[in-house]
Amino acid sequence: MNPISVQDTLVYVMVSISAVDRKMEEKEMLRIGNIVKILPIFTGYSSDQLVNAAKTCRDILQDNEGLDTVLGFAAALPRNLQETAYSLAAEVAAADLSVSAEEVRLLQMLRNRLGLDKLTCAALELAARARHQSE
Repeated sequence: MNPISVQDTLVYVMVSISAVDRKMEEKEMLRIGNIVKILPIFTGYSSDQLVNAAKTCRDILQDNEGLDTVLGFAAALPRNLQETAYSLAAEVAAADLSVSAEEVRLLQMLRNRLGLDKLTCAALELAARARHQSE
């Protein structure tokens, strides 16, 4: 198997948080697409690559150990991108302004696997929530 790219890994994290409650909301999918369009880490990453990564992630998640596999990919990210992975997960979870218990649990699992501290994660979650507020 080919090594997983950093960009694909970040997409896997975002797709996983969207799918964990078994409801991939349109707002979450749109947010993933917008993230890929604007963040510098995704420069040169095509919409075809995004679609392929999302499909591959879906296939991985159908396996009994699929979520653990995705968390393992995230843990293998360079240290400077692990907070980015968590931030993107929080961003997608907050996109529909309703974070499910399953999404909260996955964020906790991701935080633990990445070895991130609770205060940093709380700040990233609050920032994500704030970006999705409207009047």
